[in-house]
Parts: sequence; structure tokens; C-alpha cells
Amino acid sequence: MYSLKNKTAVITGGGSGIGKSISLLFAEQGAHVYILDLDENGSAAVVEQIRKKGGSADYFICSVNQEEEVKKTIDTIVRKRIPNILVNNAGIAHVGNVETTDPADFEKLFSVNVKGVYHLCKSCIPHMKQQGGVVLNMASIAGLVGLSDRFAYSMTKGAVLAMTLSVAKDYIRYNIRCNSISPARVHTPFVDGFIAKNYPGMEDVMFKKLSESQPIGRMAKPEEVASLALYLCSDEASFITGNDYPIDGGFVKLSD
Repeated sequence: MYSLKNKTAVITGGGSGIGKSISLLFAEQGAHVYILDLDENGSAAVVEQIRKKGGSADYFICSVNQEEEVKKTIDTIVRKRIPNILVNNAGIAHVGNVETTDPADFEKLFSVNVKGVYHLCKSCIPHMKQQGGVVLNMASIAGLVGLSDRFAYSMTKGAVLAMTLSVAKDYIRYNIRCNSISPARVHTPFVDGFIAKNYPGMEDVMFKKLSESQPIGRMAKPEEVASLALYLCSDEASFITGNDYPIDGGFVKLSD
């Protein structure tokens, strides 16, 4: 089950964190993985890890917020293989409410988290229409519930949820499915860096606090998100489209 043999997957932000786990798992299940990322060292290391295990992968240094750069990269990939799967995972975070979020930060988050999804969909979907495919967007519980000091980030993830529904509606007749995943906090190197940057000297206290904010009592593991992504991109999920899947340790429904 959940085989991706003979599938081609484009994964943005695949060089670290959740994207890395998705890239490794998809390759293990037989997909040829193309990683689009700005982190060349991380991307190269993931590709090397995949190849050492007998998998197939390549990477491209690509800024998802640059339309021409994305189009050029996807055109290069399509000349070799038409993607069956697009995972829009790349994204950035921000701490601040509406008063403390300056215009430059607002625009930066919108550019990466919203326009990045738009650019990849716009470049990949015309090719997917020839054979069908799957688009999976990484949203967040921040798009579902109110989180303190996440004004701009929540705005972008709400947009991702709306784009997911729109793509699912518009392309269902082309056998293109589109879903999203909304994680709560996931323990990645990004989280450790985020805590160190924003809460210096309070790393252990904040890690504990953030972990316990999920009713299940811990953060998710990247591999757990990757397993859900695998299911949603596999043929076993062929009847699922236009849905969002919180993977949140009970945060949305069970929090006090």
C-alpha cells in the first residue's frame, strides 16, 4: 500500500524539517523526488541520503516567491518528467500582532507563503492536466483557530486553505486532487532556531510550554506529518479532495 512507484513528486522546502521527512518517505515509496529549496547544503544532503538508499532524487535552488524562477525550474523538470505530485511545503513564520507587524514583514510572509503556493500551482497544474495528479498544501492550525501574536502568519495560512478549496473545485474534472495538512507545532530544527531567536535564555521553558500546548502533551514529529502526506498523495486516497487535515495532537478540538 501507499506505493509511489513511477510517480514524480515536486516538494518545496524539501531540504529540511517536514519537507525533508516527506522527501525521504516519498523516495522510499518509489517516487522520483525533486526538491526545490534555497538551502543547497540541506537539499544536497537529502538527495545524497535518498540515493544511498537506492532512491531517485534531484534538487534545484529555487525561490518560490519568484514566478520566473519557479517557471524555469518546473519547465526543466517537465522536460524530463511531468510531475504527478506537488507538495507546497516551503514557508516562513513570524511573531507579531497587527500593531507590531511592519509592512515589510507582512509582504515577505505573503510573498513566500501565499505567492509561493500560487507560483507552483500555476506552473505545475497545466502539465498535470494531461495525466491527473495531486496537489498537497502545507497549511497550519494558525489558519483554523486564533493564535496569539501570529497575525501575518495566520493570514497566509488562511489563504492556503482557501487556495486548496479553489484548486480542488476548479481541477476535479482533470483528475487533479488538492488537499491540505494543518499541523500544530512540529519539532524541527526550525523550531529550535525560532525559540533561540525569539526567547533567548528561556529555551527550555519555552520548549516545554510549546510542547504542552498540544493536549497530547508533545510536539509532532516530522515523520508523522510525512506519513499523512504520503497517504493523501497515494492512490489509496483517490476519493479525497478539497479537504484539510489537522495533525495537531488534539489542539483544535480538545484545547481548553
